[in-house]
Parts: sequence; C-alpha cells; structure tokens
Amino acid sequence: MYSARLLAQVWLFLIGILHRRIIEQPLRPGVSYIFISNHNSYMDIPQILRAIPVAFRGLGKAEAGKIPIFGWVYNSVVVTVLRSSAEHRAKSLNDLRQILKRGISVYIAPEGTFNMATTPLLPFFDGAFKLAIETQTPIKPMLFLDAVDRLHWKSVFSLNPGKLRTVYLEEISPENLTLEQVPQLKKTVHERMQQKLREYHASWIAS
Repeated sequence: MYSARLLAQVWLFLIGILHRRIIEQPLRPGVSYIFISNHNSYMDIPQILRAIPVAFRGLGKAEAGKIPIFGWVYNSVVVTVLRSSAEHRAKSLNDLRQILKRGISVYIAPEGTFNMATTPLLPFFDGAFKLAIETQTPIKPMLFLDAVDRLHWKSVFSLNPGKLRTVYLEEISPENLTLEQVPQLKKTVHERMQQKLREYHASWIAS
C-alpha cells in the first residue's frame, strides 16, 4: 500500500497534477469506512490513493489490472471482481466483509462502470449499501470532480495537467437499518452525491 501511494503521488507530481482536498466533514480517527465515489476516468485509480489517507482495500473490475503502470497500482490495492460471474461477485463481497472485520476500510465504486453520460451519476448497484448494513459500517461519499478532465475515458492520450479535487461529504450511517432498506439507503446516498456534484459544477454534467 505504501509503495502504491508513493508511486501515485510521484507520478501525479511529475505530470503536473495537483491533488486538492475539500473537506465538508473530516474522517473520524479509528473508524473504518466504506468509501464510495463517482467513477468516470482511469485517473480515479491514483486519485483514490491520494484521497483515502487510511489503510483500505478496494473492489474493482479484474480487467483494469491489465493496464500498464495503472494495473500494478490497481492490483496492489483492490479485490478484483469478474462482473460477469455472480459467484465471483459474491466471493469478492465476502472478502470485503472479512477486511472490514479486521478494522480496514474498503472502497467501492457503486456505479460499477464508467459514467459516459452527461448525467451526474449512473444508477447505483446494491453491493456497497448491502455491505454497509450487514457490517454496520458508515458510508463516506467522495466526489472526484476533475478526473475526467485530467484523463478522459475516451482516450489515454487525453492526459493533461491541472487540478484534481476530492470532496469529502458527510458520512451516512446504516445504523438500525435492515437489508430490506438497501434501496432506501442507496437512494439517499445517490441523491446526496448527485446534488453535490451539481453544486460543485462537475464538468461532464449537461446544464
């Protein structure tokens, strides 16, 4: 993890990308979180390493581990999942449950794939919210405002220097919720992140 963080920091510096934190609510010391964010660029991979200052493991698609340089960093911090396999998806979520039991935070991109639309977010999958309720772990939403501007999903040749902002929103507790309330929790988080992406004028959102 330390090597991956250092590589991400050095690489971003060398290509002229400055990570900036906007903290609406700070992390609580000693608390394990389920971190989530919007997802529309491979720049999310180094940004996650700069954004999450505590020990964590992520859930990510296995295909991304094959990308040069990015792939090595990616594989060092994620539990990979084959999205086409229900059995593999279930195993990956169980691995994350065990990680949370050890007091280590996890990261999940609830959209499941790149948002290539002009809407703030794609619909969310249930996994992160089911995991939060099952383990009674608070959700910490983050907004990645500039990743798609630094490296557009259309082309790896779109890489360009500039700001890379992470917004840390207020955590959302699953306390006293049951699995029947997964849709409710998912809707609450989706609406809050969507509202905040509009407030921060995320560049890909059509006006």
